[in-house]
Amino acid sequence: MDKTQDIHSEKKTEHEGRHENQPHHSPSHADIKTLIAWSAPGRPFKKRTKQFYLSIILIALPLEVLAFLFSQELLMMVIFSVVFLSMVLSSVPPRNFHFRISSEGVMVEDHFFIWEELYDFYFKKINGVDVLNLRTRNFFPGELKLPLEGISREHIRRTLINFLPYREYIKPTFMEKSADWLAVNFPLEK
Repeated sequence: MDKTQDIHSEKKTEHEGRHENQPHHSPSHADIKTLIAWSAPGRPFKKRTKQFYLSIILIALPLEVLAFLFSQELLMMVIFSVVFLSMVLSSVPPRNFHFRISSEGVMVEDHFFIWEELYDFYFKKINGVDVLNLRTRNFFPGELKLPLEGISREHIRRTLINFLPYREYIKPTFMEKSADWLAVNFPLEK
């Protein structure tokens, strides 16, 4: 028994000595620095009035009737789904998300994006809220939209410019131009 204990203790000390002399390759948590952290609603939210909901229904109803007359059941379901989704997103406020920018990348809740996965960044105002847009190299998710609440654009810009290119101007897409034109010329609420 004593011999087996001696052999095990020799192997154990030999094994421990090997680990002490080898360089430590995994990054320690001390090397990763949190540069900015904040909490904000998951998406820009604006409380809507009854006029907004009534306008949506009055627009969708004739479209539904038209789709019914042409026997387009699938189109009817799509119209209903879009109306339902817009009403739900307009009535239910988003929960708060935790965002963190570190020396290694950006963390949104429990999803971490390293700097090599991100392409560039720019700012946009949506419903009166400043939003940080981070474009990704991969097709999905394509773009991360982080609402800024209590943090200035300049503070974020000065931090991110060390890791990603900054775009002062992003040309709006056809869909964005169309949505802006509709919002100005045919507002759903006043």
